[in-house]
Amino acid sequence: MPPVRRLLLAVALPCALLLVACGKDDGDDRVDPDQVDAVEAPVLGACRDLTPDDVAKPSNATKTVDCTEDHTAETYAVGPLPAKFSDVEHDDEGLAIFAYERCSTTFQRFLGADESLVMRSVVSWAWFRPSEKAWENGARWYRCDMVGGGEQSKSYVDLPTTAKGLLKGRPDDKWMVCAEGPSVVGDVKVPCSEKHTWRAVTTIKVGTDTDPYPGDRLVEVKSRDFCSDSVGAWMNYPVDYDYAYTWFHEAEWQAGNRRSICWARTSR
Repeated sequence: MPPVRRLLLAVALPCALLLVACGKDDGDDRVDPDQVDAVEAPVLGACRDLTPDDVAKPSNATKTVDCTEDHTAETYAVGPLPAKFSDVEHDDEGLAIFAYERCSTTFQRFLGADESLVMRSVVSWAWFRPSEKAWENGARWYRCDMVGGGEQSKSYVDLPTTAKGLLKGRPDDKWMVCAEGPSVVGDVKVPCSEKHTWRAVTTIKVGTDTDPYPGDRLVEVKSRDFCSDSVGAWMNYPVDYDYAYTWFHEAEWQAGNRRSICWARTSR
């Protein structure tokens, strides 16, 4: 293969949507009081103007808005939790694993894309459970929302009236993720329609669903070697090119993630 400049090492990216902080919506005029401790499941297809702070909480009662108005989130999946969660605590770790499996799979179908394309987009998903009071009163449901941003977003972009099928075919650059800065890790992620230095171009699956975690070093080496070849092929094998890769650690592996992301340095 042609020589490459190996400028970057990958580090683990936190899977922020699987980790939630404690908090309530009390005292916020954006909150719908009827939703705060609701036992009944939320409405499928509802739109909301969520923020990263909203997504950091385990429960959400932000007022819904008409989907023709400005909004940053759309509820694409709602349902009852499996019976095994009937007697668990509100913060049971198994809930996050279930949410990852259910929300991520449904997310791909909703967007009309495979796992690789979804991971290289600027949109992501968040999940919510009932409030602690509602949980004590027997509420056992989950809600998956698509949001117009990711784990490093300081604010979210507005979504179309419905985001169903958003990534079908060849998605517009405004929905694909790029990075602006000297490296991928820690730099601001931006839509590829904006000025950028790096573009997420491919992903690698580093293990099967049933594999035990192989360890940080093996995941990193496999990601590095694959991305070296993959980015070179994507760039049509130039004499010299820069690439990067981002990968996940054991916590995300246990939650179900098996992919690393390959980045190409672009001239834009």
